[in-house]
Amino acid sequence: MAAKKTERLLNLVICLLATRRFLTVQQIREAVPGYDADNEEAFRRMFERDKEELRDLGIPLETGSNSHWDDEVGYRIARRDYQLPEITLEPDEAAALGLAARLWQSAPLAGATGSALLKLRAAGIETPESATGLEPRIGATEPAFEACLAGAVTGRRLRFDYRTSGRPGPEARHVEPWGVVSRHGRWYLVGHDLMREATRVFRLSRIVGAVTPEGPAGAVAKPEGQDLRALVIRTAGDAPRTTARVRVRVGSCWELRRAATSVGADGDGWEIVELGYSDPGRFADRVAGYGADAVVLAPDEARDAVVRRLQALAETGADLEPAR
Repeated sequence: MAAKKTERLLNLVICLLATRRFLTVQQIREAVPGYDADNEEAFRRMFERDKEELRDLGIPLETGSNSHWDDEVGYRIARRDYQLPEITLEPDEAAALGLAARLWQSAPLAGATGSALLKLRAAGIETPESATGLEPRIGATEPAFEACLAGAVTGRRLRFDYRTSGRPGPEARHVEPWGVVSRHGRWYLVGHDLMREATRVFRLSRIVGAVTPEGPAGAVAKPEGQDLRALVIRTAGDAPRTTARVRVRVGSCWELRRAATSVGADGDGWEIVELGYSDPGRFADRVAGYGADAVVLAPDEARDAVVRRLQALAETGADLEPAR
């Protein structure tokens, strides 16, 4: 039934977009597949519900008549009101879209995100394209990632077993999820622990087994003004141990810039950014993805890790053009 309704609504939108004239209710009934109600009253009720659905979706349904002598109201969708305005993205916004698409490469929405980027490029908006084997990486390999993110998005409570350091085994947790946050290559679920009646941060890699949704969708809402990233930083206890200095080309490396504690000019189209890291290997994955647009100046362990990463890619024959 849901599929039939969606198809009928889509047919109705196409029909009302395709005409410049106002279509009467009877003309719509004859033209739109799906309006095969047995009687007039049933059709009218169905059409009234569909009109409200379209308006709730933000589709501008226009009413009027084709002449002063027409007594019956007609309907149409004006293209000028339906079409999206021109979309313009700043370089950092385009970079964020590219990173989001790469995140979803390991999730069910991979096809949708790839299609979205393709449509943006077709519209003339420049989005980052990465060469094989060399790109900024943002992974989501934890088995619990998809279910936790779905719970936060849909507002459903979650039940899972969680392994805490110092405890003999995993314990059952019932959580109202507020969001999923990435920090230093690890993913965390932030929410309200119902059993402890307190805000808690859970590392996804410590969740054991399946994550089960509980209760209806929309039952959980993130508190207003709550900074989830600040909660993770304060609770996770994984602050970076080392600060790296990286020379970056102006207009590139937006993910590194966002994480930087300072950015300074270096002349000739370059800048110096300083940012923290805790694992040289993970840091190398982040920096190497920008190819010749990012050069690690210090410390030696970070620079050497990037060199090893690039050498490994060169040995595989990967194209080393940078991802801008």
